[in-house]
Amino acid sequence: LYSEQKVFYKRVLNNDKYSYNGGINMASNIEFVEYVCDQISGAGDITYKKMFGDYGVYCNEKIIGLICDNQFFLKITKAGKDLLHEAIEAPAYKGAKPSFLIESLDNREYLAKIVYATYKELPMPKLKKTKK
Repeated sequence: LYSEQKVFYKRVLNNDKYSYNGGINMASNIEFVEYVCDQISGAGDITYKKMFGDYGVYCNEKIIGLICDNQFFLKITKAGKDLLHEAIEAPAYKGAKPSFLIESLDNREYLAKIVYATYKELPMPKLKKTKK
Protein backbone atom coordinates (compact mmCIF):
# COMPACT_ATOMS: atom_id res chain seq x y z
CA LEU A 1 0.00 0.00 0.00
CA TYR A 2 2.69 2.53 0.96
CA SER A 3 5.55 1.41 -1.27
CA GLU A 4 4.43 3.68 -4.12
CA GLN A 5 4.30 6.79 -1.94
CA LYS A 6 7.33 8.48 -0.44
CA VAL A 7 5.87 11.26 1.69
CA PHE A 8 2.50 11.18 3.39
CA TYR A 9 1.70 14.34 5.32
CA LYS A 10 4.22 16.99 4.36
CA ARG A 11 4.88 19.53 7.08
CA VAL A 12 5.06 23.20 6.27
CA LEU A 13 6.93 25.73 8.36
CA ASN A 14 4.93 28.94 8.49
CA ASN A 15 5.72 31.80 10.86
CA ASP A 16 7.36 29.45 13.40
CA LYS A 17 4.18 27.37 13.60
CA TYR A 18 3.90 23.89 12.14
CA SER A 19 0.96 23.08 9.95
CA TYR A 20 0.26 19.37 9.68
CA ASN A 21 -1.53 18.31 6.53
CA GLY A 22 -3.18 21.68 5.99
CA GLY A 23 -3.67 22.36 9.67
CA ILE A 24 -5.08 18.95 10.58
CA ASN A 25 -2.89 17.18 13.16
CA MET A 26 -3.24 13.48 12.42
CA ALA A 27 -1.94 10.53 14.41
CA SER A 28 -0.02 7.84 12.57
CA ASN A 29 -1.91 4.80 11.40
CA ILE A 30 -0.74 1.33 12.39
CA GLU A 31 -0.37 0.16 8.78
CA PHE A 32 2.23 2.85 8.11
CA VAL A 33 4.06 2.03 11.37
CA GLU A 34 4.21 -1.67 10.49
CA TYR A 35 5.36 -0.85 6.94
CA VAL A 36 8.26 1.30 8.22
CA CYS A 37 9.25 -1.36 10.77
CA ASP A 38 9.20 -4.02 8.05
CA GLN A 39 11.33 -1.85 5.76
CA ILE A 40 14.02 -1.35 8.44
CA SER A 41 13.87 -4.89 9.87
CA GLY A 42 17.27 -5.79 8.42
CA ALA A 43 18.91 -3.55 11.06
CA GLY A 44 18.02 -5.79 14.00
CA ASP A 45 15.09 -6.52 16.30
CA ILE A 46 12.71 -3.68 15.35
CA THR A 47 9.81 -2.90 17.66
CA TYR A 48 7.51 0.05 18.23
CA LYS A 49 5.62 1.50 21.14
CA LYS A 50 2.66 3.86 21.10
CA MET A 51 3.60 7.17 22.69
CA PHE A 52 1.26 10.17 22.98
CA GLY A 53 -0.75 9.22 19.89
CA ASP A 54 2.28 8.45 17.74
CA TYR A 55 5.03 5.83 17.94
CA GLY A 56 8.58 5.34 19.19
CA VAL A 57 10.67 3.01 17.01
CA TYR A 58 13.29 0.77 18.64
CA CYS A 59 16.22 -1.25 17.29
CA ASN A 60 17.46 -3.92 19.69
CA GLU A 61 15.68 -2.13 22.56
CA LYS A 62 17.26 1.28 21.80
CA ILE A 63 14.96 4.06 20.63
CA ILE A 64 16.20 5.16 17.22
CA GLY A 65 13.36 7.32 15.99
CA LEU A 66 9.73 8.33 15.94
CA ILE A 67 6.80 7.98 13.61
CA CYS A 68 4.61 11.07 13.84
CA ASP A 69 1.79 11.98 11.46
CA ASN A 70 2.79 9.08 9.17
CA GLN A 71 6.35 10.35 8.78
CA PHE A 72 9.51 8.53 9.90
CA PHE A 73 12.00 10.57 11.93
CA LEU A 74 15.42 9.06 12.72
CA LYS A 75 17.63 10.38 15.52
CA ILE A 76 20.53 12.47 14.29
CA THR A 77 23.96 10.84 14.52
CA LYS A 78 27.25 11.41 12.74
CA ALA A 79 27.01 7.96 11.14
CA GLY A 80 23.50 8.71 9.91
CA LYS A 81 24.59 12.06 8.50
CA ASP A 82 27.46 10.35 6.63
CA LEU A 83 25.03 7.87 5.04
CA LEU A 84 22.21 10.34 4.36
CA HIS A 85 23.93 12.60 1.88
CA GLU A 86 21.11 15.15 1.58
CA ALA A 87 19.32 14.70 4.89
CA ILE A 88 16.34 16.83 5.80
CA GLU A 89 16.37 17.82 9.47
CA ALA A 90 13.02 18.60 11.08
CA PRO A 91 11.38 18.20 14.47
CA ALA A 92 8.93 15.30 14.73
CA TYR A 93 6.51 17.54 16.62
CA LYS A 94 6.44 21.12 17.86
CA GLY A 95 9.14 21.62 20.47
CA ALA A 96 11.07 18.44 19.63
CA LYS A 97 14.77 18.28 18.80
CA PRO A 98 15.44 18.01 15.07
CA SER A 99 15.65 14.51 13.58
CA PHE A 100 16.30 13.21 10.10
CA LEU A 101 13.03 13.13 8.17
CA ILE A 102 13.27 9.94 6.11
CA GLU A 103 11.15 10.57 3.04
CA SER A 104 12.09 7.63 0.82
CA LEU A 105 11.16 4.29 2.33
CA ASP A 106 11.59 2.08 -0.74
CA ASN A 107 15.17 0.78 -0.40
CA ARG A 108 15.12 -1.76 2.46
CA GLU A 109 18.86 -2.47 2.45
CA TYR A 110 19.81 1.22 2.50
CA LEU A 111 17.29 1.97 5.27
CA ALA A 112 18.56 -0.98 7.35
CA LYS A 113 22.14 0.26 6.93
CA ILE A 114 21.20 3.78 8.10
CA VAL A 115 19.16 2.49 11.05
CA TYR A 116 21.90 0.06 12.12
CA ALA A 117 24.56 2.80 11.94
CA THR A 118 22.31 5.05 14.03
CA TYR A 119 21.69 2.24 16.53
CA LYS A 120 25.43 1.56 16.93
CA GLU A 121 26.19 5.22 17.67
CA LEU A 122 23.41 5.84 20.19
CA PRO A 123 24.03 5.09 23.90
CA MET A 124 22.32 2.19 25.61
CA PRO A 125 19.12 3.19 27.41
CA LYS A 126 19.50 3.90 31.10
CA LEU A 127 18.17 1.18 33.36
CA LYS A 128 15.15 2.21 35.35
CA LYS A 129 15.63 2.04 39.10
CA THR A 130 13.17 -0.20 40.86
CA LYS A 131 11.34 1.14 43.87
CA LYS A 132 11.94 -0.69 47.13
